[in-house]
Amino acid sequence: MGIRILKTALAVTTSISLAQAFGLASPLSAGLLAILGIDVTKKRGLQTSFQRIVASLVGLLVAVALFWALGYQLWVIGLYILILYPVLNRLQLKEGIVTSSVVMFHVYAAGKPDALLLLNELALLLTGLGTATLINVLYMPKEDKQLLNFRHRLEELYSRIFKEIAQHLRYTDHVWSGQELLDVEDLLDQAEASAKRLSENTLRSQEALWGLYFFMRRQQLERIERMVQLVAQVYQTLPHGERLATVFDEMSVDVKIEHYTGRSASLLTELEQGFRAMALPASREEFEVRAALLQLMVELKTYLTIAEREKRPLAERS
Repeated sequence: MGIRILKTALAVTTSISLAQAFGLASPLSAGLLAILGIDVTKKRGLQTSFQRIVASLVGLLVAVALFWALGYQLWVIGLYILILYPVLNRLQLKEGIVTSSVVMFHVYAAGKPDALLLLNELALLLTGLGTATLINVLYMPKEDKQLLNFRHRLEELYSRIFKEIAQHLRYTDHVWSGQELLDVEDLLDQAEASAKRLSENTLRSQEALWGLYFFMRRQQLERIERMVQLVAQVYQTLPHGERLATVFDEMSVDVKIEHYTGRSASLLTELEQGFRAMALPASREEFEVRAALLQLMVELKTYLTIAEREKRPLAERS
């Protein structure tokens, strides 16, 4: 918010100074247009500035036509609003409603249509909105470092979650508050918002990769939440669970590695084969626990599939 205020102040003073230097009538209007032109992202700023210029030109033509045909009466302003606003909304130019109104009031105040007036209004639009757009494009706060920080914090939280799951599989009386799950949810919300801002502040398509990365983590979080529910059903320590804990130990390391190693998936495959060779459950309790462990392995396989799909394999990076 502080940066936006500074940019607005710079855009207002610059646009008014330019309007005065060009000898335009109503130079303060350029400052008003500059205030409207400052936006939160580069792409949004360009889009809204374009909408406002087009809408203002349409409004200028409609105002001249109405005042010329019906006279410079107060009720014509109301008619202008009734006609133009729905049209701008239909044309998806509603961002230009305010600027088109500013142009209309200038025409009304002039009391007569004039070619110089039209040129002056066009120059004010280009000066005010153009200055704001230029300042918007020239500087936006950098999101890259913050996104990298989000990534490292997320990977650390995922690693801690996997370690907690491994601990429970080995020691079923292990107590975990689950706070890391809540922290991941909050952090993902912040990271996705930051990635969206970065995407809208650059014309380079590769910046969208940040959005894909956090989308992958969001998908994995859904799987982790299901795994945690299944782990809660493991109330008895079994060799199966202890072996599965080694997979989560490996995942607590792999999650911090940028590329896909495939080590966790290999361990899981070996574990599945070993499970098939083991004797059938000897009691109902063992049956219930082993059923939960098998479902846990299914969710784990889906999690690893997401990682394999989204992370570049080591061979592709060398």
